[in-house]
Amino acid sequence: MFRQQVRSGLTHVGLALRDPEEFAVVWNEGRGAYQWPVWGALLATAIAGTTTYGMTMGLLGGAGDIFYKAIICTLAAGLAWAIPLPALYILNSLSGSRLPASSTLLAALVTVSWGGLAMLASIPINWFFTATVPHAGFVLLVNLVVFAGVGVAMSDVFRRVMERLEPQHVTPVWWLLLVGAIGGELFFFFGLFEF
Repeated sequence: MFRQQVRSGLTHVGLALRDPEEFAVVWNEGRGAYQWPVWGALLATAIAGTTTYGMTMGLLGGAGDIFYKAIICTLAAGLAWAIPLPALYILNSLSGSRLPASSTLLAALVTVSWGGLAMLASIPINWFFTATVPHAGFVLLVNLVVFAGVGVAMSDVFRRVMERLEPQHVTPVWWLLLVGAIGGELFFFFGLFEF
């Protein structure tokens, strides 16, 4: 039974990453009831992406730095995504949105899951440039470019999902700007960008 639930969760994550808009609409319209393994698998995708990318951020510092940055990258990204989440629902509702909290949470979770996958896809870029030009300033630049690219991709996914869920309502892309600002502060606070 547990194996079947995990398999179902992974299948749904595949759908969420291939067609995030349809995945969210199915939930919002009640055509699909995603069980906890689906929500857990979406979260696990985001965690796997930030943890493994964080490991590559510590390559210049040795094994201890690899482990530290893997944990800190995941912690900082998780906090950056979770802290503004209540504001997303509250301010969206005040501006006329009729989305239930579960649909808003699912849209955010699909977005961060997609962001985790984008982080996984960016590992070869960071690894290559860190290995070929092991200068702290250059590695910082590469990481900032990767984070900006992932942020743009997440903004696009979130905008498309929210527009599909509520075509008549203005998409709150400001939420991802807030996530980026909080994330940047946390990354610098925890020393993630110190190479």
